Amino acid sequence: MLAATPSGVTLSHEGGAHQSISTPLIGMAQDGLATFEPSFADELDVIMRWGFDYMQRTGSSTQTEENWLRDEKGGSLYLRLSTLPQEQPERTMTDSLAQDIIAGGYWLRPLTASTSVIIAYTGVVAPEAISAAGLLAEDMRDVAVLAVTSSDRLNAGWQAAERARQRGDTTAQSHIEALLMSVSRDAGLVTITDGHPAGLSWLGGVTGHRTKSLGVEHFGQAGTIEDIYHLHGLDANAIMHAARALLPGRGARYLSPLAG
Repeated sequence: MLAATPSGVTLSHEGGAHQSISTPLIGMAQDGLATFEPSFADELDVIMRWGFDYMQRTGSSTQTEENWLRDEKGGSLYLRLSTLPQEQPERTMTDSLAQDIIAGGYWLRPLTASTSVIIAYTGVVAPEAISAAGLLAEDMRDVAVLAVTSSDRLNAGWQAAERARQRGDTTAQSHIEALLMSVSRDAGLVTITDGHPAGLSWLGGVTGHRTKSLGVEHFGQAGTIEDIYHLHGLDANAIMHAARALLPGRGARYLSPLAG
């Protein structure tokens, strides 16, 4: 179990040389490695408890892909964390929520039949996503927030379920498909991560939603977190702009970093 804190440009106050934006993609691509990027301490507690069991699994000769993930074999864990303090949610950790966290994601702010915009975030940018959802609620109904605890496991489950369907199992459904199945096809999806945007951009392909993916493609600057987030378009203002741009007839004034 490897715990590391090079959580992208959020480390701007510690110097640009410490930043890392490619680790989420490496975590998704590396076989035998389950990668998580929790936002809150109770999520980390659940993941570590599960992880100590996961690392000790011996596997079997026959892979059943339980829950569309090859968890029988076990493997190593990578925890992408951050040194930025976070306000912790007051909630009870139910078995259902814990299962969703391990599967890769859950609804932090549930969707409804009226939901027109979903904000999907992972890791340290949780406060920006939550803040943007609250501000958007002033003129948009039922903005939903999807907490992604593991893009790696969500994607692996999606791919595995598709393989199962190709083999004839028409009932196969991954966790991310179950989460998004009730979302209107007219709804827009904004993804945000303190890493390369490709780490979450694939979510738009699960059920075909219009998607804008926010993330970091170039890094190395030092400064306050607020200034660096604004520079890279990771702040609540950028999320609001992306959400409104997804909806026909909507517009928003977004102050580009280039405009000062």
